[in-house]
Amino acid sequence: MVKLRILSGKGVCVVLARHGFVEVRRRGSHIVMQKKLSQNTITVPVPDHKEIRIGTLQSIIRQSSIPRSEFES
Repeated sequence: MVKLRILSGKGVCVVLARHGFVEVRRRGSHIVMQKKLSQNTITVPVPDHKEIRIGTLQSIIRQSSIPRSEFES
């Protein structure tokens, strides 16, 4: 398994935006991204930090259903 890259909050938002997510709000140090599907909506909060921790990044990957390969180095 390839290691995950060290990404900033903005870098994660760029990857999410490539997969159809849109920024819906920003409050404090968090950005909330959403993707509307036919039956439901996927909401992913992203901390706007210089470096996202690996566990937090894994949680974002799981919530967004984006392939892990998009976030690997």
